[in-house]
Amino acid sequence: MPSPAPLPDPDAAPGARPTPDPALDVAPVVAVFRFYEELNDFLAPAHRQRAFEARCARAATVKHMIEALGVPHTEVELVLVNGESVGFDRLLANGDRVSVYPRFETFDVTPLLRVRATPLRVTCFIADAHLGGLARLLRLTGFDTLYDNHYDDAELVALAAREGRIALTRDRELLKRRELTHGCFVHALKPEQQAAEIFERLDLARSARPFSLCLECNAPLRPIDKADAAHRLPADVRARHDRFSTCDRCQRVFWEGSHWRRMRAVVDRLLAGGAPQE
Repeated sequence: MPSPAPLPDPDAAPGARPTPDPALDVAPVVAVFRFYEELNDFLAPAHRQRAFEARCARAATVKHMIEALGVPHTEVELVLVNGESVGFDRLLANGDRVSVYPRFETFDVTPLLRVRATPLRVTCFIADAHLGGLARLLRLTGFDTLYDNHYDDAELVALAAREGRIALTRDRELLKRRELTHGCFVHALKPEQQAAEIFERLDLARSARPFSLCLECNAPLRPIDKADAAHRLPADVRARHDRFSTCDRCQRVFWEGSHWRRMRAVVDRLLAGGAPQE
């Protein structure tokens, strides 16, 4: 159906031509996008593993279009427009070619402009309400991980931003929040598979410190003499074990029993990069 003709301006002089609407006089902005590696998981099937054209809103930024296409900005580490490294605030022009990359583990991109001003100096996390098992496994391997299934989205994002934490979630919309600078979408469904995914993606094995944090409250563990812990131990544990650690926050005491051996096996698989058990 043709567009209706513009209404005449009652204040215009007789015979004057109507003023054109600037919005109708601007050529559309069409850019070519190509997403790499795991970023393709967020795209519509027709856009995966290939370059494709996308019509952009007027004055659209790189960040706006990346998220309009389904990819949370927290998943992106590097953007090239026409071969030049740019930030999220770069305005798109007609004919731009946009290449979007995830975090790099295997080669150095130091000379290029990453899309965040500074990297995180310390790797620490905050997990959303659906990732309690993952939070425990990250604590098990020594990574400071906040978790509370009562956090709402706003509180989680505020804590992540304030404390420099990487937000872990299976909620794509949460990762699109403007205040959030570092986050990971967790693809796997089972905790050990999730932990293996995060270990591989962020290359965590080299900085793991297994059995250094309390699994319950995330506080550091410290060794404790058997005599000092004796009043908190079951009689059979006092008889069979000599090495203990404790959490000063929750007062729990830990020892190397059968549960510890099962956890040790999980840690060894994560550090070795092997396939997690089903």
